[in-house]
Amino acid sequence: MTIKTVIVEDSRLARNELKELIKGHAEIEVVGEAENVDKGVELIQNTQPDLLFLDINMPEKDGFELLEMLDEVPITVFTTAFDEYAIKSFEYNALDYLLKPINAKRFAVAMDKVKAKLEGNQETASDGQKLSETSQIFIKEGEKCWLVKIGDISHFEIVGNYTRVFFQGEKPMLYKSLNQVEEKLPETSFFRANRQQIVNTNFVMEVIPWFKGKLKLKMQNGDEVEVSRRQSYIFKDKMSL
Repeated sequence: MTIKTVIVEDSRLARNELKELIKGHAEIEVVGEAENVDKGVELIQNTQPDLLFLDINMPEKDGFELLEMLDEVPITVFTTAFDEYAIKSFEYNALDYLLKPINAKRFAVAMDKVKAKLEGNQETASDGQKLSETSQIFIKEGEKCWLVKIGDISHFEIVGNYTRVFFQGEKPMLYKSLNQVEEKLPETSFFRANRQQIVNTNFVMEVIPWFKGKLKLKMQNGDEVEVSRRQSYIFKDKMSL
């Protein structure tokens, strides 16, 4: 297994220290490094790495802002001098963080986690422009942050110009329109129920016949989503109902 890796870290010394640690892990191939967020985003988009080492605390824009700029987030290991920052911010699905200065034993533990996660993420999207079930997106609302696997999201809902995301009892706001979100979702599992909502069909617990040929979907979290008349016919065909 070759793990394509990008380092985004403003300190040259810290980048060099990280590369020295990486030398002890032959499977890790550093395909690029950047000293700030804007260069980091461009590098990630161009190289599509498996793994990102990301400094949280950088001048101008921080590591969280970088993640917000990406449509799909690679497996991310944070590097930080502020351990409480990483611990308190992440509520869901953060892989790992490394506290500077990083020691070789702690680095090896993090790499074992990375390899285990990559082995569990063998599924790839059929269309390069689409996300897969195992793709991650980053959401930040207030002081909370989440790295969310697409397959763990039950549904999306329009709120003004933005989108509310429902997963694991959480419902933070993603600062993208529902149409922007829909363009990237895997069509095998996500379905546009109406103008306001997109559902993950894996989270539909019950399909209820509704008036005038429409359907109502009961989701695992108890929410009910009404399917428009036109989309109800498409849903029945899609689900062989």
